[in-house]
Amino acid sequence: MSTGQKPPKKSAPAPQPAAQITPLLPVTQSQAALDAMLAQATFSRGAAVPAASSAPAAAPVPEHEHEQRCGLIAIVGKPNVGKSTLLNALVGQKVSITSRKAQTTRHRITGMRTREATQFVFVDTPGFQTRHGNALNRSLNRTVVGAVNDVDLIVFVVEAGQFNLADAKVLALLPEKTPAILLANKFDLIHRRAEIAPWLRAMQERHSFAEFVPMSANNAKDVERLFGICEKYLPLQPWMYEADALTDRSDRFMAAEIIREKLFRLTGDELPYTSTVIIDKYEEEGALRKIAATIVVERDGHKGMIIGEKGEKLKRIGTEARHELEALTGGKVFLEIWVKVRSGWADDEARVKTFGYE
Repeated sequence: MSTGQKPPKKSAPAPQPAAQITPLLPVTQSQAALDAMLAQATFSRGAAVPAASSAPAAAPVPEHEHEQRCGLIAIVGKPNVGKSTLLNALVGQKVSITSRKAQTTRHRITGMRTREATQFVFVDTPGFQTRHGNALNRSLNRTVVGAVNDVDLIVFVVEAGQFNLADAKVLALLPEKTPAILLANKFDLIHRRAEIAPWLRAMQERHSFAEFVPMSANNAKDVERLFGICEKYLPLQPWMYEADALTDRSDRFMAAEIIREKLFRLTGDELPYTSTVIIDKYEEEGALRKIAATIVVERDGHKGMIIGEKGEKLKRIGTEARHELEALTGGKVFLEIWVKVRSGWADDEARVKTFGYE
């Protein structure tokens, strides 16, 4: 589905100070419209997102195919803004890994949720990169550009009340022809409506958003409300996947992602983001999975960091990954992990493709 085209050469405008923004409506009308939007978008606190392990029940198939509604929804935003957390909450099961390290998501991850006659096909994208210009990041940025041009609806995720150059770079990629929703994540941290109104007015000036959705990706009621908002933008057409499908990614792919998640979480900020995981073997024997994986780093020092004293760090990475893989597959997992140095791989176009990046 990804176009693979090169990102357009356009420079994002620098964020405009609020004092220089002229409202589209007269101030009184604009404020009234903002108040109405904020009042309509209020959310309930206290409900938690269902556990990642509880997969949603399959939706009933409509009697007539023409009743079906289905569409692609891209979730975009800068790195570490909560896109993968949102996708997992919408799908009802973990399909995209998360960590505090920027650049955790590196692939176009598709997660599905079918509810009654509507199938929502969510596309989680890498955070658009502006800090590094290596081959890996060029590949990831092409994935983002391809995604926003292939979908029926765009959900632009920002942190409520915040907007910086990294946000602006992503916003500049959004095509005018595709409806876009402004999703203000972590809205539970905003305590007074007056604090958000000027920010919302400025955001309306930057892009013609179809709707404004303040929410928390960790709040089940907010997630439920988002389905109703997105549904009306999806076309009437047959479903793309079976009713019980959750992702288009294979178990082999998920194994690599889960190992990489544990790698990032257990090494913290010390390990460079360019580390990656390759699956060398994935064999199924009944309920048993035999998996061999290689963690690829760019320097010998990084290798020692992962292995740890007497191999304890690597052992912990393997143990946590194995437990999660067993929960995912419902069977026993035998996992072997090796660490290898491949100097400069992240800036080698051929090797980046060999390692599975688009």
